[in-house]
Amino acid sequence: MIKVEIYTSTYCAYCYAAKALFEKKGVEYTEVNLSHDHELRIKLVEKHNWRTVPMIVINETLIGGYEQLVELERRGKLDQLLSIETQG
Repeated sequence: MIKVEIYTSTYCAYCYAAKALFEKKGVEYTEVNLSHDHELRIKLVEKHNWRTVPMIVINETLIGGYEQLVELERRGKLDQLLSIETQG
């Protein structure tokens, strides 16, 4: 089963937009708000080498932030990624 995680902060318009795109596609995700968890944020930055939110992870693989998500969608690769991940 696919596992989508979106690491966010409270006042992040790109975080809301990323969640809206997944909701529009009917994709369930887990949101983790990093606004008050500085230690987790540091661990994620070290693990994924990514500093900004949203930090979007699909099955333990960082795909990037909102811009990368939209680029995958624009190129038709997001649906591919989501269907490949659900089949595996």
